[in-house]
Amino acid sequence: MFIIIGFIVVLGSVLGGFVLSHGKIGALWQPYELLIIGGAAFGAFLVANPMKVVKACASGVPKLLKGSHYKKSDYVDILAMLYDVLNKARREGMMGIERDVDDPASSELFSRYPKLQADKHLMEFTTDCLRLMVSGNFEPHELEQVLEVELETHSKEASEPAHALQVLADSLPGFGIVAAVLGIVITMASIGGEAAEIGKHVAGALVGTFLGILLGYGFVGPLAAALHHHAQEEAKAFEIIKMALVSSLRGYSPSVAVEFARKLLFSDMRPAFSDLDAHLRAKR
Repeated sequence: MFIIIGFIVVLGSVLGGFVLSHGKIGALWQPYELLIIGGAAFGAFLVANPMKVVKACASGVPKLLKGSHYKKSDYVDILAMLYDVLNKARREGMMGIERDVDDPASSELFSRYPKLQADKHLMEFTTDCLRLMVSGNFEPHELEQVLEVELETHSKEASEPAHALQVLADSLPGFGIVAAVLGIVITMASIGGEAAEIGKHVAGALVGTFLGILLGYGFVGPLAAALHHHAQEEAKAFEIIKMALVSSLRGYSPSVAVEFARKLLFSDMRPAFSDLDAHLRAKR
């Protein structure tokens, strides 16, 4: 919602100021300038990025309109799920959760959290980490290093769409200049004609520069920043899983390990200790 509001404010401010300064909106309608800028930018975008990143950008931008993938209630469920897993492992030993880890889809433990169970990426990360713990061959610092490498890989992959859009945003003013130069070429070719016609060509050329800068800094650049923030927010779910599991392997009780994980959450998404405790009691 705020993305749409932001774009409306950008357009309203730019076009409103132009109209109030006695400008005519029709003068800004230059479809061929848009074709030059948009077509060249899209072609360069395809050349610069593998298809995986192109698809990620296409699917990532609509997701921004839906808001964060993980809400505060989801983080509460993740912490509660971690508590249940670690508590069972503490009571029955690590081998007691082996069946849950090997087949999370039919696990009674994970089935208490259907939304998390349906999150393929989250469940794969969780069960892979637990599988390493079940094997019993990892020291806490070794598991932490392995998980940090995986999280770094995940973070890099998740940030690729934002980086690609930021590069596109930085290139748009340049393509606006290309459109403007071509407009000046047309203008120079019409020298000797009517002054009004030459003025239209010059205005069209300047609109090319205007569109390139507006699209780059007013639309595509902010979308890239929003995608970056979105990727950072999603990474928090994986970070708290890593923290809880590594803390448990170091010998901390399930409640303490989950508390360490809770501390990693941003303030707007972090449940209060009392709220989380009440949720865990209700689950029990």
